[in-house]
Amino acid sequence: MKNIYVKNTPLAKAKEKWQQALAKINFYNGAAVTELEVEKALGQVTGKPVFAAHSSPIYNAAAMDGIAVHFADLAAASEASPIRLGKEQFTPVNTGNNLPQGFDAVVMIEDVHYVSEEEVELINPATPWQHVRTIGEDIVTTELILPQGHKIRPIDQGAMLATGVTKISIKKQPVVQVIPTGSELIQPGNTPAPGQIIEFNSRILAGYLNEWGAQASGAAPVSDDKEKLKQAMRDAAKTNDIVIINAGASAGTRDYTSTVLAELGEVIVHGVAIKPGKPVILAIIDNTPVIGLPGYPVSAILTMRLFVQEMIYNFMGMQQPAPQWTTARMSRPIHSAMGVDEFVRVTLGQVGKELMATPAGKGAGAVMSLVRADGILTLPAGSEGVGAGEEVNIELLRPLTDVKSTLVAIGSHDNIIDILTNLLHKGEASIRVSSAHVGSMGGIMAIRRGEAHLAGSHLLDEKTGEYNISFIKRFLANTPLQLINLCYRQQGLIVAKGNPLNITGFADLANPEKNISFINRQNGAGTRLLTDKTLADQNIPTSAISGYEHEEYTHMSVAAAIASGSVDCGMGILAAANALHLDFVEVAEERYDLIIPKTFLDDPKIRQLLELVQESTEFKELVHKLGGYSLRDSGKVMFEQ
Repeated sequence: MKNIYVKNTPLAKAKEKWQQALAKINFYNGAAVTELEVEKALGQVTGKPVFAAHSSPIYNAAAMDGIAVHFADLAAASEASPIRLGKEQFTPVNTGNNLPQGFDAVVMIEDVHYVSEEEVELINPATPWQHVRTIGEDIVTTELILPQGHKIRPIDQGAMLATGVTKISIKKQPVVQVIPTGSELIQPGNTPAPGQIIEFNSRILAGYLNEWGAQASGAAPVSDDKEKLKQAMRDAAKTNDIVIINAGASAGTRDYTSTVLAELGEVIVHGVAIKPGKPVILAIIDNTPVIGLPGYPVSAILTMRLFVQEMIYNFMGMQQPAPQWTTARMSRPIHSAMGVDEFVRVTLGQVGKELMATPAGKGAGAVMSLVRADGILTLPAGSEGVGAGEEVNIELLRPLTDVKSTLVAIGSHDNIIDILTNLLHKGEASIRVSSAHVGSMGGIMAIRRGEAHLAGSHLLDEKTGEYNISFIKRFLANTPLQLINLCYRQQGLIVAKGNPLNITGFADLANPEKNISFINRQNGAGTRLLTDKTLADQNIPTSAISGYEHEEYTHMSVAAAIASGSVDCGMGILAAANALHLDFVEVAEERYDLIIPKTFLDDPKIRQLLELVQESTEFKELVHKLGGYSLRDSGKVMFEQ
């Protein structure tokens, strides 16, 4: 019977046990050395020190255009008493020429006055070896050019070639194979059926491995068959320096990785107290390290960073680059389970004088959370989390200069924000947008806490029928700001293509005989308020709507749920329905505004955004292609305080 027990080894202990196992098999002395032409060695790592085959330069070379002289002949030269040299006392030279025998200085052509073709007049004295590159000035024969374990750069190639070195010893990169597992996997380019998943993890993992210095490739997926998996592992261990198994590391009924590894070799660690990535397996087969990574992409990537990155660098005898850190202030609280080291993806943005960190998503399968992430926040095993406003240390995933050019938008989601994000990024200033979809009220509170440059909002006041203003007066009374219109948009019920249930409005949803399921937006979202107002206007209790408590955070997530068949309908914008080829039952036109504190109106990022909204023809054309929008007041100040 398969042992399905996954332990909870502390991270530090797991790393210690793994390094001891690698030392036992002499893994870090396994890099072979081979010869390679210098011109092909860019990015390779030197396997032995490189010494100059000859000096550079190998002769005394003129460093300027001019004339070669003997410095002593000009010792008394001055403007008041110029010295003239005859043809035996000088010779013309160009930059790089061999300095003729008997001469020991060069006078620049700009300082030479020709009296005739055979005589020159000079008014400045010369110093010994003036404007001369002497033999070995750059490097002398047998001098060290590059040490062992050095990653070769273009300038290194030039230095070696200049000193006569054309071949060098390099370390062979560790060969790594990534084996994805799972009967549900299909190759990119195919359309997945229900229950099928496009296999992209091996591409991500191999890409990171190659970036770290390995020679990595992905294998064809192996189905959930124990014997096939065993054969794939056995073959890979024979021909690779490292083997990565992706998925099957946990304790499911078809997770065979740990059992097969135990049969073929030795499992050093199975289960580490980290989140995400707990089921990771560290094993050895015939002196080959095999790492079993969880199937979820974020878990796999973060776990590989923890256990494999240092293996690659140490195998090549190189120092692993030190992580870059910065301090930031948390925009909202994060709770963490005691007993595990948790790695939280965060987005960063410079808002005023504060660098703010916002969680980018916590799902182990949410690959976009890593695409959007600017850094990683580590919550140690003894921590219960961090509070809003607390200062934290963040490991950077992108340069801090990029982070500081980021415009932070928190609030209601709209597809137009994606258009602006792309236009801002491709512009001359290359402005990044960090967008958190937390609903209109979430955006207002972010502005109140000073966490964002702007907030998208479409909060309808049921009493006045006005958008946003009453909420601003209530929650942002002390914040000088402008409320600037972005668009008007059609809101309605998104339904399946062809509207097979013949949904015409909320009355149909309240009809128990029709049994229609609904998906709602989260509390605080403007769409949720519009839904509630519509139900109230029609005297429909929320309890009559099946799925009213089922919430999503974006219009596209609502549309995706309907497209998948999970639910029958949901409230959202026409653009989201169009994007997924769904049908739409219009309920209302609403106004969508941007709340921008006045302190940021002169920020170049905000100025560029407003310029696009007010003046860009490309922006307007792209918005109209989405469908369901009016830009009649776009860029207009609707309210100011």
